[in-house]
Amino acid sequence: MATISARLYKVGMAQTQVAVVQLNSTPEVEANLAAAERQIRRAAAAGAALIVLPEAFAYLGPELGQRAIAEPLPAGGPILARCQGWARETKAELILGGFWEARQSDDRVYNASVHLGRDGAVKAVYRKIHLFDVELADGTTLRESDKVAPGEEIVTTETVFGTLGMSICYDVRFPELYRKLVDRGAIAITVPAAFTLHTGKDHWHVLLQARAIESQSYVLAAAQAGKCYGARVSYGHALIADPWGTVIAQCGGEGEGFALATLDTDSITRIRAQLPSLRHRRLT
Repeated sequence: MATISARLYKVGMAQTQVAVVQLNSTPEVEANLAAAERQIRRAAAAGAALIVLPEAFAYLGPELGQRAIAEPLPAGGPILARCQGWARETKAELILGGFWEARQSDDRVYNASVHLGRDGAVKAVYRKIHLFDVELADGTTLRESDKVAPGEEIVTTETVFGTLGMSICYDVRFPELYRKLVDRGAIAITVPAAFTLHTGKDHWHVLLQARAIESQSYVLAAAQAGKCYGARVSYGHALIADPWGTVIAQCGGEGEGFALATLDTDSITRIRAQLPSLRHRRLT
């Protein structure tokens, strides 16, 4: 069987400061946006050229509320316009981790991740492919597919440091997605999330580090943290893992903030050369 190789990847700046934001979003949209802006401005002031917001950054609450604030993409509405203003003012690229996107065909929304350039322009939109429908041991029942439609397209986008692969939360449990992102040239992958405390305490770090190791890519995982609404509690620990799987920056389990680290494209080249597992693949 023929050896499979990852596509030759593109790199930009050799060293780039990146940040992942941690929030405690609730059903209160204005308070959520104020918290997001606060952390974006802090991260940009610290030198971040690309900043990742978590899933559901503008609204994390009962599912009926998602439709009420959803906006079409790429045209957007007041929430997208506000985010575009942050990008222009801070001169940082933004990943709007989980943006509620309006649909025309039915009353469901998309859970979308949006890449904004430094000029505020929409550069890419990824719609979450894998939806979280579970009944947890603690009695929590979550059925994302009741109000959210699944996406179908794998998305990469070009950033200041090179090619970025996009994913959202529950996607992290499906390694085949990350293989495809690497095959399309990704050297870093975003995983904005609202992981529950129940699953996060056992799986969050393990899954993210595994995706970094097998993809030989940076993993940028923004997160929700703490009690969001009702009985829902998010795990937190927004983090950045390097291509060796080492967590190089991390937030705690509660409260808002950001984790900042330097993405070094030379380390990706070195690791992929020293341990050429991507070139040794034999199965699709």
